[in-house]
Amino acid sequence: MADYSLETSWRPVEGSFGRLTFTLHNLSAEQLSGFSLCYTSETRVADKHVCDGASLKRQVAHFHEFLPSEELTVPPGGRWRFTVEGLSREPKHLTAGVKSAYLTLADGRHLPVDFGDLMLEGRDGGVSPPLLPPGKADEPYALLPWPLSLGLKAGDLPATLYPAERTRPDAIEALSQVLSLYQRLYPVEDAPFSLRAVEGGRRVRFVAESSIAAFAYELRFTAHEIVLSSADEAGRCYGLISLAQLLHGARADGERFKFPNFGTIADQPRYDWRGCHLDVSRQFYPVDDVLRLIDILAWNKLNIFHWHLTDDEAWRLEIKAYPALTEIGARRGPDEVLVPQLGDGAETRAGHYTQDDIRRIVAHAASLGVEVVPEIDIPGHSTATLFSLPELVDGQEAPDSYRAVQGYPNNALNPAVEFTYEFLGKVFDEIVALFPSEYLHIGGDEVAEGAWLSSPLCQALMKREKLAGTAELQSYFLKRIKAMLSERGRKLAGWNEVSHGGGVDPDGTLLMAWEKPAVGIELAQQGYDVVMTPGQAYYLDMAQAEAWAEPGAAWAGYSPPEHSYAYEAEGELPEALQEKMRGIQACIWTENFISRAYFNRLVFPRLPAVAEAAWTPSDRKDWDRFAAIVRMWPML
Repeated sequence: MADYSLETSWRPVEGSFGRLTFTLHNLSAEQLSGFSLCYTSETRVADKHVCDGASLKRQVAHFHEFLPSEELTVPPGGRWRFTVEGLSREPKHLTAGVKSAYLTLADGRHLPVDFGDLMLEGRDGGVSPPLLPPGKADEPYALLPWPLSLGLKAGDLPATLYPAERTRPDAIEALSQVLSLYQRLYPVEDAPFSLRAVEGGRRVRFVAESSIAAFAYELRFTAHEIVLSSADEAGRCYGLISLAQLLHGARADGERFKFPNFGTIADQPRYDWRGCHLDVSRQFYPVDDVLRLIDILAWNKLNIFHWHLTDDEAWRLEIKAYPALTEIGARRGPDEVLVPQLGDGAETRAGHYTQDDIRRIVAHAASLGVEVVPEIDIPGHSTATLFSLPELVDGQEAPDSYRAVQGYPNNALNPAVEFTYEFLGKVFDEIVALFPSEYLHIGGDEVAEGAWLSSPLCQALMKREKLAGTAELQSYFLKRIKAMLSERGRKLAGWNEVSHGGGVDPDGTLLMAWEKPAVGIELAQQGYDVVMTPGQAYYLDMAQAEAWAEPGAAWAGYSPPEHSYAYEAEGELPEALQEKMRGIQACIWTENFISRAYFNRLVFPRLPAVAEAAWTPSDRKDWDRFAAIVRMWPML
């Protein structure tokens, strides 16, 4: 418990985004004077604001520093209160308040401050509904995602499953991989597989069947054995995961779920791209957490891990050619180049992945059929990069010459600075050596309107190349980036704004439609391959209900699990364009995830819901069945 505590509340005010009230309590035995209050919050104070009882000293994105009057002294047991009216947006949920806080004293010391959720004044916050109904499984089998076809008869529960005699070594290794996966996810549960025959168990016979589609599998159950047929390693792995799920459900909830003795399952994925994205820039996740998330993706038969490694807030990937990227760009704190952001307090927070970490994670994912797609977010969202390598900046450009993005002004790599391409070339060289993925995601989102237009170097470039405006400058930049990736044997993936200003050649380009579903139609019409990841359904940082007590962000509204489950991205596309849709993806943006509890509350059960939407045909989905099964599924 800290010696100081900060309470915040919000009250609606007609004609504005409301009023924040801050109350700092001095719980120490010493009087407090000559200090500033620093805090981070997703609810930012606007440039035009009115503050009563304090003054805003500085603001950098979500970081705020307020000063009391010079004569203010807060005695032991006393408090300091001030209000602010003039906010960048109206808070909708209790997590829109303070995410971290500390005091800075006149001698330079930083003291921690306790804080709580944002309290609501003057309005009823509503009641949070349950995220899941009780659930009902008409067919008593625990499988997520639900398979393409199933015809089974339940029977006795086997003690375990084991490979038949003379099983090939590669199949035994695959079984061992899924056994290890299960034991990591459910460390105190009985193992579903044994590598040797066990009395009371049932043998599994593996059959290679070339007529089965890629990634598909078939399971045939008899009284004496289970036959798993597949044409490739991926299908075999998915079949083994299904067997582990069936046995897990029958053991965990034997009243509702059984293990089949007779019948068949024929299964294959609906989409090729079944993804989950994780932002590690706002909040850093240790290697073990990343490995566990990949395990969870594999358990849910997701096959893409989109790893958002850089943003304004931090650069998380070791690049040996430019050590400053992590020496400076992966550290945030009161005395660091990058000031604290959401969740950062009085102590410096740092974290990045070494290249050995990357190799370990990529190899682990590959062993489970998960492809790791790295993202280096360019040209925008590059504050950490620019602070780490100032030579990337056109020194003639005014520091605050264009509109800020999420509170960060001038946060985009300059397309007219030739060092930009030398820098990125060396970064790409190291990335492609670490990640064997087909695609390298380059971001391409949210460059501020008017960016670069005050740069003399960009003015000269625009004149030389006959370019008009920010969007065409970005298109020029991204075309060069696409060529650089092609030289390295990689394809370009990006967010939907890559198409702006003329975009890039759609051939070999994959774009993710995030702003709204209609964007996916526009991209497909332009010839791009599309992954649908609309914030209104698949952004797992969005609150799950309208009630104030629900944690999460609010810009895309709220998205209950049933909506994420039922949403049909393909239904938005005209039939003629559906061949351009590669798949769907959940996105985990981590501004709000300052604790594991918040992570699990927001990500689950929506991540398995998106996984079923990515795998299971729409006419095979059943919300009540999903709700009955997903309660037994793992979380981080």
